[in-house]
Amino acid sequence: MDILKTAEDLLNEKGSHIHTIGPDVSLADAITFMNDNNVGAVLVQDGAEYVGIWTERDLLRSVTDKEFDVHAAMLRDHMQTKLICVPHDEPLFSLIDKVLGLRVRHLLVKRGSQFIGLLSVGDLLRAALQQRTEELHRLQDIVKLEYYDEWRWQTKRKKR
Repeated sequence: MDILKTAEDLLNEKGSHIHTIGPDVSLADAITFMNDNNVGAVLVQDGAEYVGIWTERDLLRSVTDKEFDVHAAMLRDHMQTKLICVPHDEPLFSLIDKVLGLRVRHLLVKRGSQFIGLLSVGDLLRAALQQRTEELHRLQDIVKLEYYDEWRWQTKRKKR
């Protein structure tokens, strides 16, 4: 029987540290922060509240503006303010449905009133592939060729 992993299970496997940065930080400083932490997204935190998310994709959207200056631009003016939150007990394939249906790349995981981590589409893909690989190995253990070798048809030879 399959055990469906939940958002919290995925966070426990990958780590649940949330990388945050303030809204009044320049995009250049945000890029440095993301590079230093090897992440593709940061949550923007104002006081105790998460007010947005800024990702590599947001940077790509900004650089096409002729007036854009990475050192003068502030995070608060370029972040996405619509945060998609999911409950900690949401199963993996429901999480995948959400990122595909909503066309988002990050989900903020919440247990009760507390945010406990951030999952990316890459995290979900990795977990889905792991789960399918484990299922394949279980099936291979059930259906082994040795089993069939024992049941080969044996032909009887006619007596002469």
